[in-house]
Amino acid sequence: MMKKLIISLIIAMISATTLCAAEVHVPTEEQAMPNVKKGGIISGHVIEKGSEEDIPYANIYVSEIKNGTATNETGHFELKNLAPGKYTLRVSALGYRTQTKEVTVSKEYATVVHFEMIAEALEMEEVVVSANRNEVNRREAPVVVNIAGPKLIETVNSTDLAKTLNYLPGLRVENNCQNCGFPQVRINGLEGPYSQILINSRPVVSALSGVYGLEQIPVNMIERVEVVRGGGSALFGANAVGGTINIITKDPINNSFKISSNFANMNGDAWEQYMGANASLVSKDNSYGIAVYESYRNRNAYDHDGDGFSELGKLNMNTFGLRTYYRPNHSSRINLEYHTTNETRRGGNKFDLQPHESDITEQTKHIINSGGVSYDKFWNEYKHKLSVYGYVQHIDRNSYYGAQRDPNAYGKTDDLTWVTGATYTGNMDKCFFSPATFTGGLEYQENKLHDIMTGYNRDMQQNVRIASMFVQNEWNMNLFSLLVGARMDKHNLIDDPILSPRVNLLFKPNDNLQARLTYSTGFRAPQAYDEDLHVTAVGGEGVQITLADNLKEERSNSFSGSIDWTTQLGHWQSNILLEGFYTGLDDVFVLEDIGENAEGFVLKERRNGSGAKVYGLNLEAKFAHGKDVVLQMGATAQRSRYNRPEVWTEVDGVELTTRRMPRTPDFYAYMTLTTSPFKNFEASLSGTYTGEMIVPHYAGYIEKDCMENTPDFFDINLKLNYTFVLRDHIKLQLNTGVQNIFDSFQKDLDKGEFRDSGYFYGPTQPRTFFIGLNIMN
Repeated sequence: MMKKLIISLIIAMISATTLCAAEVHVPTEEQAMPNVKKGGIISGHVIEKGSEEDIPYANIYVSEIKNGTATNETGHFELKNLAPGKYTLRVSALGYRTQTKEVTVSKEYATVVHFEMIAEALEMEEVVVSANRNEVNRREAPVVVNIAGPKLIETVNSTDLAKTLNYLPGLRVENNCQNCGFPQVRINGLEGPYSQILINSRPVVSALSGVYGLEQIPVNMIERVEVVRGGGSALFGANAVGGTINIITKDPINNSFKISSNFANMNGDAWEQYMGANASLVSKDNSYGIAVYESYRNRNAYDHDGDGFSELGKLNMNTFGLRTYYRPNHSSRINLEYHTTNETRRGGNKFDLQPHESDITEQTKHIINSGGVSYDKFWNEYKHKLSVYGYVQHIDRNSYYGAQRDPNAYGKTDDLTWVTGATYTGNMDKCFFSPATFTGGLEYQENKLHDIMTGYNRDMQQNVRIASMFVQNEWNMNLFSLLVGARMDKHNLIDDPILSPRVNLLFKPNDNLQARLTYSTGFRAPQAYDEDLHVTAVGGEGVQITLADNLKEERSNSFSGSIDWTTQLGHWQSNILLEGFYTGLDDVFVLEDIGENAEGFVLKERRNGSGAKVYGLNLEAKFAHGKDVVLQMGATAQRSRYNRPEVWTEVDGVELTTRRMPRTPDFYAYMTLTTSPFKNFEASLSGTYTGEMIVPHYAGYIEKDCMENTPDFFDINLKLNYTFVLRDHIKLQLNTGVQNIFDSFQKDLDKGEFRDSGYFYGPTQPRTFFIGLNIMN
């Protein structure tokens, strides 16, 4: 029944794909593994330490071949057709400490291995790839890597990436437009364009897709999100100034499926529906597998203050994607992935009319297609690895950014991004004074953007080409690891090549204590960014951003130090991470008014300012009492200041300046609390705190431009869910709850057609009631 159900789901999601059911393997229900006499096989059993209960559906991953399987209903697993040699097995299961064992496979006999898993509510040993481009245990990573996984996504009831990122230390997501809902993530106080967004470690998220990209990535395509704070250009190139957000999509590991549905209502006024489906299949010999996902989201426009103009725009989105692999032999793997999004969003008023018949409308229609292929080759007992890859993303956007019933404010944008490269990784038994891992590579990326908006007299053509090479070496000693690396980027809009070095030192006296020191660099090129491609309406007029002729690249130097401590406090397991950070920015980008264009629209120019500095502390704490109670919290205290006052507007011939970076609070925090008082039931409490900040408020609804001091906000959410176990180990989960219980929302919103749509701050969602269900195996 399980096999038929999974195959039916995939056929429904990919009608053009035919799968041979005879080649699909479903784990057996036998109480013991078959008696295998031939070699090239690893068989084993996974149980809980102490109770010795079987652990079904635990993930078994073989690091050398980048593949694996899952245990069956009785906790047994089997890996076949392995070449003789040494392999590293990593076993992970929700609620248990990850275990790793090295085994030797013989061609003469089967290798048998057993795992006794220790219950652990805090997941501290996840494998990450964003620290050094290689798979490494999070505790052994040379930099701090924070992870948002399926459990966090479920706890905070996220339907898109934007809602999830608020619950990681040093990160804060805000909505920058009252009309269309333009989300932006800030890392350590630095605005969105300072962060590099990657998909499976590839920089294919262009400036255009960064405008609404956080909401266009559904959570059911995400396996996990890895975040590295601080300059990351030494690894990932341009724009990794404030940090790097690496989205790892779901990979086929075992035979599974999940169907999700969620209905939500915002303050009794607007509805939102979400539906998602996932399925994955893996062949009997693990030589190939496929994982597919599909999601649908529909949100009605929400008007918080009753003026007839939306605070959250109307949204309709369909996404589909797949990730598949094929292993020609034991030492190689071909990976293929494809993602497509069709999205329409509209904000403003008079939604029943055409955009140019309304007082204000911001409307976009996106068709996004992206995909990639990679080839991994291992040799010399998997000590060496070569990866060759190519990825591409195309966006077709039709837009309307207009006010005052302007018939000429329609626009069209065509955006093509592609990247190709190769990476070599070699493990050395000794390099000068200790074992080491060398990583080097070449990368070339290109972005072609053509943006036309007749009403704003704009015909922007921008071609960005970046050729890069990078090298790094990581020495691994008993108590220390030292990583030294650098990347060279030649950007066609910058005269000279840019060198971005990094140095990371990890001190690890034992498994429960790690201390890190980090120096890293980053840069932003003088090119159009996401906010340049989003036209804000202020006072019924359009505001357009242009680039100064002599605009130079913006550079950063980041320093950080951290202590990561895990300990047992009685029956409580705890982990505390304290990190101090400092980022200095040179030739920082600032916006200044330069008048109006021929059509009477306000023009702002991006220029180089004197510089800026951002510094502060991040605190992350986790406490768990077995699986019964898990508490996670984080807080950031920081300062974001320009080196000297920067002009942000002019009123009555007088320039108004600020040294404090706008829209950046000096303190913000988050928390999640989950408890399971009895079997199959779970209650979750989560929330975020946003401290006071300054936000520019431009004339239109108000008489003159001014800098406003905002109040602080605390929004809190409650979620309850109960899981029913049905036949054939199929689970039905029902959930309900309230987001932003106390309706903590901006109270001084501008109203009417002359409002400043950019004057929007605080929590991105009002009080929302929701109910949902999940069906899965």
